[in-house]
Amino acid sequence: MPLVKDRALTILREYEQAKDELLGKAAVLTDGTAGTVDGLMLDELHGLRVSITGHIGKWPISKIKMIQQ
Repeated sequence: MPLVKDRALTILREYEQAKDELLGKAAVLTDGTAGTVDGLMLDELHGLRVSITGHIGKWPISKIKMIQQ
């Protein structure tokens, strides 16, 4: 059980780090959708997903083409 707990904690740490790095940043997705990242979600089927201010939907993190530095 300790191995499973360690893996879960690693996932949660990475998720929190991604939130810190992405929330509030301007982003452009591969389909041309642009705006500010306003939410991150963990999806058990697709992994990490983002929502963009002003657009309905949640996109896989792999769809980010450019992110504000």
